[in-house]
Amino acid sequence: MGLFDELTGVARIGLGLAAVGRPGYINLGRDTDLPPSRSVEAMRERAHQLLSDAYDAGVRYFDVARSYGRAEEFLASWLPGHDDAIAGSKWGYTYTADWQVTADVHEVKDHSVATFDRQIGETRALLGDRLALYQIHSVTPDSPALTDTVLHRRLAGLGVPVGFSTSGPRQADTIRAALAVEVDGARLFRSVQSTWNVLETSAGPALAEARAAGCDVIVKEAMANGRLAGESVGAVRAVAAELGTTPDAVALAAVLRQPWSPVVLSGAATEAQLTSNLAAAAMPLSPDQLARLTAVAESPEQYWKTRSGLAWT
Repeated sequence: MGLFDELTGVARIGLGLAAVGRPGYINLGRDTDLPPSRSVEAMRERAHQLLSDAYDAGVRYFDVARSYGRAEEFLASWLPGHDDAIAGSKWGYTYTADWQVTADVHEVKDHSVATFDRQIGETRALLGDRLALYQIHSVTPDSPALTDTVLHRRLAGLGVPVGFSTSGPRQADTIRAALAVEVDGARLFRSVQSTWNVLETSAGPALAEARAAGCDVIVKEAMANGRLAGESVGAVRAVAAELGTTPDAVALAAVLRQPWSPVVLSGAATEAQLTSNLAAAAMPLSPDQLARLTAVAESPEQYWKTRSGLAWT
């Protein structure tokens, strides 16, 4: 049974700490979302408030990564007393921004065995036995993580479910390649975390295949790093107006309506954003509305080119 098979309602929305685990990120509108002081203490307080609000509302999955600044630390210090919270983290990027909003390089990618060995130790030191899922961060078709058999054996012996996240215009190729990875005749990966939103739908068929193969499916960047919030795109605004709700709730609801039963991450940075995001769990979308939403999809190449041009703020 998967980690998320029994989750329903609001619990199908997880909370990711990418936006509040470090002072700089690429979400649009971030300059007004965070406290004037982005000190470690201020960001910890914001993260803890969001974690508590989400948990009280019914959220149970919480997503961090080694490269999200101090996100693992913030989550670890909040977890006591929340015994049914599910903590997932990712390895493969090293945070290099030194708690700066802008930096020449914010994170460095390396999927080697040496990086895994170092980062699993760092993650275990913070999350201990509360780590319920460990994923390779941002796998692409050329990643050595897909072919390194020494790494595969390390992952298979970890003692917790392992998965991978994807990025870039060839997410579907990555998912299919990862599903073929086996150790001693058993499929290695038990979860996949991919970008899917109404502007970037290309991973959908491969995510359906992953779900059919027994993998948990987690969707990240459901609001396209803020492009589907606020003013948003025309179809999202129109459906939101029809339903008397907000574009962000519509964008998240479109993910939840996908047949491959995903958990979708909220990347909220404020309490108001979180409340608005969680409304997606009860959002009715007609087949016509869903078709109109997904009709605005861009080509994967265009989508990822636009994303790569977003500024860290």
